[in-house]
Amino acid sequence: MENLIPEKTASPVVKKYVLKKQDTASQYKINYEKELNPAQLEAVKFKTGPVLVIAGAGSGKTKTLTFRVARLIESGVKPENILLLTFTKKAADEMLNRAVMILDSRCEKVAGGTFHSFSNYILRKYSNLLELQNNFTIIDRADAEDVINHLRGTVIGKQEKRFPRKGTILDIYSKAINKNLTAQEVIESEYNQFSHCVEKINEISKYYVSYKRQNSLLDYDDLLLYLRTLLQSNDEIRKKLSNQYKYILIDEYQDTNSLQADIIKLLASEHNNVMAVGDDSQSIYSFRGANFRNILDFPDIFPGTKVIKLEQNYRSSQNILALTNEIIKKAKEKYTKNLFSDIVFPEKPALICMNDMQTEAEFVAQRVLELQEEDISLNDIAVLCRSARMTYNLEIELGKRAIPYKKFGGLKFIETAHVKDVIAHLRVILNPHDIISLNRILLLLNGVGNQTAMRLLPMLSTEKVETEKLMLPSKSSDSIKKLFYTLEEQRKNLLNPSQIVEKVLSYYEPILTDKYDDYTKRLKDLEHFLYLSSQYSSLEDFLSDLALEPPDSSVSEVEDGAQKDEYLTLSTIHSAKGLEWKAVFIIGAVDGRFPSVYSFNSEEELDEELRLMYVAATRAKSYLYITYPIDMFDYSSGMVLSKPSRFLDGIEEDILEKWILEIED
Repeated sequence: MENLIPEKTASPVVKKYVLKKQDTASQYKINYEKELNPAQLEAVKFKTGPVLVIAGAGSGKTKTLTFRVARLIESGVKPENILLLTFTKKAADEMLNRAVMILDSRCEKVAGGTFHSFSNYILRKYSNLLELQNNFTIIDRADAEDVINHLRGTVIGKQEKRFPRKGTILDIYSKAINKNLTAQEVIESEYNQFSHCVEKINEISKYYVSYKRQNSLLDYDDLLLYLRTLLQSNDEIRKKLSNQYKYILIDEYQDTNSLQADIIKLLASEHNNVMAVGDDSQSIYSFRGANFRNILDFPDIFPGTKVIKLEQNYRSSQNILALTNEIIKKAKEKYTKNLFSDIVFPEKPALICMNDMQTEAEFVAQRVLELQEEDISLNDIAVLCRSARMTYNLEIELGKRAIPYKKFGGLKFIETAHVKDVIAHLRVILNPHDIISLNRILLLLNGVGNQTAMRLLPMLSTEKVETEKLMLPSKSSDSIKKLFYTLEEQRKNLLNPSQIVEKVLSYYEPILTDKYDDYTKRLKDLEHFLYLSSQYSSLEDFLSDLALEPPDSSVSEVEDGAQKDEYLTLSTIHSAKGLEWKAVFIIGAVDGRFPSVYSFNSEEELDEELRLMYVAATRAKSYLYITYPIDMFDYSSGMVLSKPSRFLDGIEEDILEKWILEIED
């Protein structure tokens, strides 16, 4: 048999095909390298996993988030898999609108909004799992207070000791939820005068929770509380939502509370693709429940976190940043960063000592007018303060000089109810025929309602009231007589307004104490009111300067003018966060007021006060003036406050200039 040997065949030809490396830049419509600085670019290009972006003041935080959204979509991530959470609807809309402008309409499909709006959306969808009706009603604060008030009446008896009013009870309840504390802990730290009411406050809180559930009502805190409960109690829903929102971006992370931080952790549980953007140096809202630890502990909560710092500032001159860097260095806990700017401006920040608050007001008013002469619009100038009451002298001075202004973060001086009450007494002393003011002070008396007041007005609005001959209501007869005795006695000395005010305040203090739970704070306003009256030699002049508007009006002539034209901004620092002006005045920077004397024994509170000073200083683009009056008397400590804020200690004069104020003869 013949062996069959296969014929040798030629080797097959193997063809090579070279796959060229793709130019990744060409796949993107946006030239990210051109649009962003290196730190911003690193944050925007970050792929997966947790990342914490420490965005210094004026460093382009919004731009970074906007480009991050666009980059994810250009990289193939579906818009509906991106969740952007902010603290205002306006902020979310602005970012997504800008993303649409730089990319395309796909950005409109990104899930964006506030924590509360997102919670509402999810709870409507899964309400049955929480035994909620999906047509539940969200109640605002006023509605919530009304419910609390109704329940309060059923729990406390008529013979109770002093008991907190509805708004205070709601504050205690809300703070307990947002800070993960018990009502007792909140009361001990902030409302110690109600320590005897803990059990009944807890009882009202239980009824409040039950009442809302029975009536399908949710308040703002419930939206977060129920969402966390849903995510914690139902693994299937948690996984589903986590896989739905594969990339989570959070703005202003330093302002989140414990509830919000828990929600983020649960939503990210399947992937940990979280980008938190914020600035620990601007964490100033602990009074609202914000938890400073959230941003500090982010790398521990999300292991493997990449920390990126945005330090290039696009708002302020380098001279101003030299000061703000020195201020924030004093913080005990922080992410160390050093802001820098390419903006060159010769003016350095200035520290000015004042003899008193009146001189401070005159300096600010004069310098504002000078800045106007230098072609700086009033709209580009702001006066910032630790608390709203610090601008009272300035408001009067601005009125004298016809400088229009708007005030943010607190009522204007004569719009506060307790000050309006005192002014009403003074106006009746000066003019017994002032029916509006007379009606106001009558209604402050126990046992006098609208009908009684209307009946008494014609009889009481005379130069001299003979109360003994009047038919007065038996329940309020003594209090009406005491009122009119006080008014008539003070009419004898109209050329000594401070003495009149002192007597009126002595009469009014028991009313104040009975009417307001926060009367201790309001007493400080009235102490300041007494100080203001001492600057005048006649009651008529004092009231004329104060009464740029009727005490019961809600909008002043000054503010009306400001709405039609330019206006100077007066603002608390808390209300100024996120804003900027070419020229900024920080007033009342005296140690004991800024920082507050109440923060001296708490390292955490002192650090927050320091961050408040940092926020104020970083609002300025070119001009920054810090003033401190040395005649402030602190009634709680019995000390005259005369030193500049400790936050400015040790800062060299080549960074913070010292100005000496000379007063013309």
